Amino acid sequence: MSFTVAIVGRPNVGKSTLFNRLVGKKLALVDDTPGVTRDRRPGAAKLIDLRFTIIDTAGLEESGPDTLQGRMWAQTRAAIDEADVSLFVVDAKAGLTPADQTLAEMLRRSGKPVVLVANKSEARGSDGGFYDAFTLGLGEPCPISAEHGQGMLDLRDAIVAAIGEERAFPEADEVAVTDVDVRDEPVGEGDDEDVEPEYDETKPLRIAVIGRPNAGKSTLINRFLGEERLLTGPEAGITRDSISVEWQWRGRTIKMYDTAGMRKKARVQEKLEKLSVADSLRSIRFAELVIIVFDATIPFEKQDLHLVDLVAREGRAPVLAFNKWDLIEDPQAFLADLREKTERLLPQVRGIRAVPISGQTGYGLDRLMQSVVETDRVWNSRISTAKLNRWLESQQVQHPPPAVSGRRVKLKYMTQVKARPPAFMISCTRPEALPESYLRYLTNGLRNDFQMPGVPIRIHLRASENPFEGKKKKR
Repeated sequence: MSFTVAIVGRPNVGKSTLFNRLVGKKLALVDDTPGVTRDRRPGAAKLIDLRFTIIDTAGLEESGPDTLQGRMWAQTRAAIDEADVSLFVVDAKAGLTPADQTLAEMLRRSGKPVVLVANKSEARGSDGGFYDAFTLGLGEPCPISAEHGQGMLDLRDAIVAAIGEERAFPEADEVAVTDVDVRDEPVGEGDDEDVEPEYDETKPLRIAVIGRPNAGKSTLINRFLGEERLLTGPEAGITRDSISVEWQWRGRTIKMYDTAGMRKKARVQEKLEKLSVADSLRSIRFAELVIIVFDATIPFEKQDLHLVDLVAREGRAPVLAFNKWDLIEDPQAFLADLREKTERLLPQVRGIRAVPISGQTGYGLDRLMQSVVETDRVWNSRISTAKLNRWLESQQVQHPPPAVSGRRVKLKYMTQVKARPPAFMISCTRPEALPESYLRYLTNGLRNDFQMPGVPIRIHLRASENPFEGKKKKR
């Protein structure tokens, strides 16, 4: 993008609504409750003929630096320092407040261009708040309605005037290509060619990090990045939006998504938490791999098992991370117990890779990323049809399909129909009669014989076509 714009203002003035308007998608959570946004969220914005990076930020709430509001405001200050120009949003309907005056003074001291935006200008009685905005000393306010899209042309002209035409309209070959957000395009289903392609060690990875509240997801990502990019703290449920960050690991681009903690469904009552959980589920759906963060001090809660099962049902490649390993007193004995429980409680992803880590100290993070890459390799694997049919014949010799109603089910042909996750089709007689126990037998055989541990495996049955069906028997 040619330049970066930060949206700043006090809570509930419409910053996230304007952010969604500029990026053209409902990425940021929007609610009438003040203080919904906590982390700073970047996005690719388009405004008429302008292309730039926009950053949504938390609202100004004056408080101590050790409080949650103080840490939120530190994230906003980081966004202002990173941006080339700030959009200072005020509420024309409600008028100015002392917080607006404080923020205006701070923006003046930053020495960077500021565009004063009077949002909610479509409301009746907003003229008073609009004219009050002149007293901030930041120039003429730009009246807009982020909810209804009014005043966008005036906002475009104000941004161009603040940043300069040379910066606003760079040469075409100088504009950097921006990655598409994870929610824009679902994961590919793979092709149907009967080949075993080599694994691409350089392709970017999209990883979602999920877990129960206060499991240490944001702390883990901050340790990967080497900076306090995401808001963290002892309070549970700090993260609300699914925030994407990008970094390099051994020369490979990693796009990682921090998500809100997911509690039991019965405990989720507030509308805002429901929106956060829906955002987390969307991130899982469009990720390639999912790191499920367990709190090692209280592992294998019922909700942890539900999250692993959710990832498996979505067909994503899961990896377990036992966080807070620095708090474990007897690591060796505890690790042996965790391995036994993993095999016993998660049979649907038998062989899943589980790594003890500490997001606080950085212990085990390199081993975790290596497990992620190995799991992705398995998740993308393809097996040739010839190998599959030889394997299917040997499996039936060792353990023939059961006879149902006096007739044995015949498995005739097997092929892999897609990867990501690996899915197979078996042509057989009477597919409805083959019991689930035999499908589990075949699934476990595929895991063991073709080295496919820890990823979901799909097996679909199809009745073989009868060429004489529908034809009358000739006498």
